[in-house]
This record gives sequence, C-alpha cells and structure tokens, in this order.
Amino acid sequence: MKIALIGATGLVGNVMMQVMEEGKYVPLTSVNEFIPAASEKSVGKEISFNNRKYLIHSINEALEKKPDIALFSAGAEVSREWAPRFAEKGCFVIDNSSAWRMNPEIPLVVPEVNPHAITGSQKIIANPNCSTIQMVVVLAPLHRRYGIKRLVISTYQSVTGTGARAVQQLDNERKGISGSRVYPHPIDLNIFPHGGNFLPNGYTTEEMKLEAETHKIMQAPEIRITSTVVRVPVYGGHSESVNVEFSGSFEMDELLKTVSSSKGVVLQDDTDRAVYPMPRYAEGRDEVFVGRIRKDHSVEHGINMWIVADNLRKGAATNALQIAGLLIQRELITA
Repeated sequence: MKIALIGATGLVGNVMMQVMEEGKYVPLTSVNEFIPAASEKSVGKEISFNNRKYLIHSINEALEKKPDIALFSAGAEVSREWAPRFAEKGCFVIDNSSAWRMNPEIPLVVPEVNPHAITGSQKIIANPNCSTIQMVVVLAPLHRRYGIKRLVISTYQSVTGTGARAVQQLDNERKGISGSRVYPHPIDLNIFPHGGNFLPNGYTTEEMKLEAETHKIMQAPEIRITSTVVRVPVYGGHSESVNVEFSGSFEMDELLKTVSSSKGVVLQDDTDRAVYPMPRYAEGRDEVFVGRIRKDHSVEHGINMWIVADNLRKGAATNALQIAGLLIQRELITA
C-alpha cells in the first residue's frame, strides 16, 4: 500500500507522521511506500519518517506514483485543485482542510460518530474542524440517548490551531522579540474573541463551522447552535465550554455513565480533588477529555460541560489516520 502525505512539512503534517509511526491506526507493515509531498520550496529536501530519510516530492510527482491513500494537510486552495485529480486516479483522499467539508456529496467523518458515512463510492473524505471533532465525540452519544435541543458553545483555542506562524508570534512575544504577526493583537498574556474571518452576521467563519459541521456529522439539523470562538495563549490543546439543553429529562448518574462509556472519551470529573480536563495534560493524547459536568439550573433539561483535546492529534492527524484505518479494515483498500 502506498500512502502520500501532502503538506508533510507543516504542523499537522509532522503530527500525522508521528501518529503513523506509532502504528496504532494504520499498521506500518502494510505501508510499502511512503510519499511525502510539499510546496515547491521544500521539494528535494529530506524528511525523516520511521527511522528513514525520504526526499520530499512535488504534489504532481506524488500523484504520478498513484498512492492508495493521500492525506492532505496543505490548505483549502491546494485541496480544491489537487484532491479531485488524486481521486480520479482511484486514490482515497482524506482532506484536513475546509475545502470539501460542507459539500453534500463528500462524507465528513469522525470515526467514533459516523463511520457509516464512508461507503467507498466517494474517494474524497473530509476531516472536520478540530473544535468540531472533539465536541461531537462527546455529544453524539448524548444526542442519541436524550435528544439535544440547543447548544451554546465557547471555545478556547490554542495557537497551533492557527499554524506555525502563530506559534512563532507567541514565542517572539514571550521572549520580547519583535517579529511578524499573524494575529491582529498580541497573543501572549491576552485572549481575543476572534477565530477565522468575521462574517456579515457578526459571527466568524470558525463559529459557523461549528454549527454547520455538527449538523452534518450528527445528522441533526434541528439542533440550535450558537458559539463564540476565543484564541488563548496556549501552545497545544483546544478547550470548550458547552452548554447542552436536552429535549426531555435525564438522570445525572445515567448521563455520566453514558459519557464515561463513550468510545474515545475520558471522563475527568472529581472537583473535590481539582480533577478536570486541561490542555496541558491532553497534549500528545488521542482521547477527548470531559469534565465539570453539572446541571444547568437556569433551564429545565440542561447541563454544562468542559471538553478538551489535542487539536493536532484527535483534532486533525489522529482522526485522519483513524479514517484511513477504517478504509483498510473494510477492505476498501487492500493492505
């Protein structure tokens, strides 16, 4: 089996290689050829993967090698141009950009939630936004059991969600070094309610992604959703405060059992010992952590919860490799 990685030199690309090296979702013994690709400025340079050196290819060179799976993490513009060309060659494309997520013909997949969306008939598969992924992993089992009526979401997103330039800005500010900025304001010792671009309705593109992607993945367009995206001076790990209003009554003990038994979820909720999820301790982990679950006394059938996950792993790389693993398990690709 041949696997290509488009965008191998980026933040997510590096984490994808790390997750692949661990061999948990795609057995390394099944990968006969690894094809790293990146922009023209990186072509011909060396990159390390699984204790070997590989030359970085151009995207066209990667296409000519006819991979079985192409992991795309090079931005929406690249994905819109190249993903269909790989798909035409019979390659499954797992795309981490926003290019295809809301296309009704393209499956938008979180393996713990909607693996049935992968049928093999559509070669392009979209990886959702990092904030959406961690939230629906927790919410989907609750929606199936109780029926979610409304969500009020506030996210606290790390700088790695923006990319390497944002990490450099935070580093520079902490060291007192002047340099280029990707954000409109300082990020060190600061937070701002601005993720993505502002839209005419007053929301940002990141906020509207949460709404649209949640509806699509959970197949629940009836859920009312409102959100605020906040950027915080944290290197890795996104956090979310989520207020959930259900359609009917629930028992808290039963609800907690539903959460703790959900696939890919770790319940960390012992306030007597100050145990709750934090991005510092979610970093490098594939699970989604949830805690501070408590009844919302302002509505009849509501709860509040705090959800944390590593945005580069479960929010991007791990989810993509889980999708690749499903393709292999279902023998849509022979490994």
